[in-house]
Amino acid sequence: MSLTPDDVSRIANLARLELQPAESAGLLGNLNDFFKIVDQMSAVDTAGIEPLYTPLSAIQQVQLRLRDDVVTESNQRELNQRSAPAVEDGLFLVPKVIE
Repeated sequence: MSLTPDDVSRIANLARLELQPAESAGLLGNLNDFFKIVDQMSAVDTAGIEPLYTPLSAIQQVQLRLRDDVVTESNQRELNQRSAPAVEDGLFLVPKVIE
């Protein structure tokens, strides 16, 4: 895949960037180099290869450090709803916006 100067102008417009012609030319080269690398990586056959959860696991055994899934905050619903204009059965009441 190769981008054109028009593609760079469109991307810059979408990103709300104002590029000078020299910047646009440099960006075109950088983006095309990036897409060349992506094409090279896409050409590699990865069938049967397990994905890595971290690159380090390719060279050493890595122990995942997962925390226990426990509640760490208390229920503060009443405190949080104290400033609400309307509450019913623990739910915020809001005006109907769609008929």
